[in-house]
Amino acid sequence: MTAEVMAASDANYDPALSKLITTLKEAETLSNDQEIDFLKALLESKELNALVNVHTKVAKVGRDDRLAPMLSNSAVILYEALEQLSQRCHLNEDCREVFHLLQKPHLQSLLHAHDAIAQKDFYPHLPELPVEMDEDEETIKIVQLVKSNEPLGATIKTEEETGKIIIARIMHGGAADRSGLIHVGDEVIEVNGINVEGKTPGDVLSILQNSEGTITFKLVPSDGKGAQRESKVRVRAHFDYSPDIDPYIPCKEAGLAFQRGDILHIVSQDDAYWWQARRESERTARAGLIPSRALQERRLIHERTQREVNDSESKKNDDFDREMIATYEEVAKLYPRPGVFRPVVLIGAPGVGRNELRRRLIARDSEKYRSPVPYTTRPMRTGEVAGREYIFVTREKMEADIEAGKFVEHGEYKGHLYGTSGESVKSIINAGCVCLLSPHYQAIKALRTVQLKPFIVHIKPPEFEILKKTRTEARAKSTFDETNTRGFTEDEFNDMIKSAERIDFLYGHFFDEEILNGDLVTAFEKLVNTVQRIENEPLWAPASWVQ
Repeated sequence: MTAEVMAASDANYDPALSKLITTLKEAETLSNDQEIDFLKALLESKELNALVNVHTKVAKVGRDDRLAPMLSNSAVILYEALEQLSQRCHLNEDCREVFHLLQKPHLQSLLHAHDAIAQKDFYPHLPELPVEMDEDEETIKIVQLVKSNEPLGATIKTEEETGKIIIARIMHGGAADRSGLIHVGDEVIEVNGINVEGKTPGDVLSILQNSEGTITFKLVPSDGKGAQRESKVRVRAHFDYSPDIDPYIPCKEAGLAFQRGDILHIVSQDDAYWWQARRESERTARAGLIPSRALQERRLIHERTQREVNDSESKKNDDFDREMIATYEEVAKLYPRPGVFRPVVLIGAPGVGRNELRRRLIARDSEKYRSPVPYTTRPMRTGEVAGREYIFVTREKMEADIEAGKFVEHGEYKGHLYGTSGESVKSIINAGCVCLLSPHYQAIKALRTVQLKPFIVHIKPPEFEILKKTRTEARAKSTFDETNTRGFTEDEFNDMIKSAERIDFLYGHFFDEEILNGDLVTAFEKLVNTVQRIENEPLWAPASWVQ
């Protein structure tokens, strides 16, 4: 290579890289080391040169007005825009087009990359360099915080081996976290001039509670003080929780109360027993402590074991599965797709009225809402038409099809097999219709798959007196007696309520919506509103369905 060509080639390199290459060339004349050859080839590679150029441009963010970002949360704004647009897609063609454009993975990835650069999230997070000091000298830091009605957002504990008071955890979004000066593992020496040596965490808490104005901490820094990063995990809670009645929570004031069905943002899972979380609807709030999945599973296993020992009904009912222990389920927003509707599954106790609600929805728009004709091995009854009420097949045929995996759900009732074929469900979905299903509750697990992505609604009965009153006034006919046309008995009403409670206990964590079927008109109106939301709004669903 001539000198001119070499000069032109080097001119394309970053100045720092060019200097390194020149140094290696000088060393190459003195030595024939293979490592020098390797480094030279690496530094001259186009890939490394491109990475250095990108790094140089990114590093200018904030220093060059031309490259300064207008905002750093464009991805959040995109998702907010999607939620707004999803409610108007059926009204405006432009809204529908923008809605689909904003869901393109390339556009979303571009915005995420933009935000990472705008937030300077590309810098490496390295541990702080230790300050040079004598071996016996101890670094002390003094931190002052202004006391307000807001909790400090930190918990303390006694270190078992040394008896020292240390910072056990920092709550994301709390005053301690925002200060950036207090870290997990810091040893507390003094609080407002009071030495805490030999004191308990409760004593320190009393000092803080009795303090006014500015609170001054004297701390010995911990070895590692890396910044806390919030995770992006969202979960749906499958149980109610109140820290006020939890005897095991480290600090009741730091706890977060929630109800079953709430969407929680898990910001930290560093502790094996106590996670930090905030409600998704309160994005700027201080995080609170909640039991981890492992801790809650232990509690629920113990609770369920005690309940089943005392519940004689659990020994009699063989048709209920022992479900997995439900604590939290990771979720993400599932956006509606044009012309492809999620199946709607109505689950409920026998006689509660889910089939009547399904029939009314189909009657409202028979071109849009359809139900697959189920299969059965029972004999055809007088007045029935093959292919209308049921598709009648032999037991041998249906068992063979079940074995071949052709049914999305199936079961046996009074010696006869019943089921819904996967092909019939797919044909309805492919036709651009909403598939309505009202199977036995044991079919939930078989239906709740990433392929179908169903929306499951639990149709629940009201309390006994309202149930009896509404069914009597409507002259509802019992579904428990196939030979006689009559109304429901009080025992059947009680069985319906007990069955609904049992379904909720074992399968409640699978339900996306609950509708109380007291007044049929009101229940139907709520069902109509629900299916419209499914078609037009992004809704929380298992994260695996979205990924």
